[in-house]
Amino acid sequence: MPSDKKANSVKEYSAALGSRRPRWIAVGLLFGCVATGYFLLNRLEMIIPITQLPAVACLTGCEDDSPIHPAMETATFLNSEQSLSALLGENIDREQVSLLIEKAAHRVTVFYELEPIKSYEAVYGTAPVGDKRFEGDRKTPEGIFRIRDLYPHEEWAKFIWLDYPTPQSWRRHLQSKLTGEIGLLATIGSEIGIHGVPEGSDRLIDTRSDWTWGCISLKNADVNEVYEYVSHGTVIEILP
Repeated sequence: MPSDKKANSVKEYSAALGSRRPRWIAVGLLFGCVATGYFLLNRLEMIIPITQLPAVACLTGCEDDSPIHPAMETATFLNSEQSLSALLGENIDREQVSLLIEKAAHRVTVFYELEPIKSYEAVYGTAPVGDKRFEGDRKTPEGIFRIRDLYPHEEWAKFIWLDYPTPQSWRRHLQSKLTGEIGLLATIGSEIGIHGVPEGSDRLIDTRSDWTWGCISLKNADVNEVYEYVSHGTVIEILP
């Protein structure tokens, strides 16, 4: 090929690349803006995490939200004078431990192999009636949860962090937006867990004074005891 034809071919190829470059730049900028917007909205808890999208949309099958613990008598507080160590011992399978939280009864019960072992008095958010729908409603969420993490807390003895919001929580939150029950800009909230009370404030539990922003609160001695028998993934069922 003559040198002038080669030069023309190179120029034409360069010109074609140059005409495409603005398109790729625009696509890159658009992707960056979408990714940044999604990250910010996710941090603000206004959008569903990507990892939960299939479950929220039931693409992987909707989880059954029916009760998993047997019903208990309304006024029953089991073995309140005995320690869990005396009732369960130390050599147990922690995967068989679960908790049933009944808001109306102000009760948290430790189960082992779905058998009730010991109950504790508990209090909840300052608006205890009804399921949590958005951040700031001061309600304690209802449904099936698992322990996400657990650690000592400088103010409330221990913190047992639940995996709220679950896909079911997101579905209820979005449905409430669609029906106008809550505002479109409302966030779903997070950081729900089981913890103690400020030092010397056991009276909050004795008088059943619902004082939290949505967490479940036990006496410090009680949350310390429960803490030793639960672990990451422990099932927590919260009933109205």
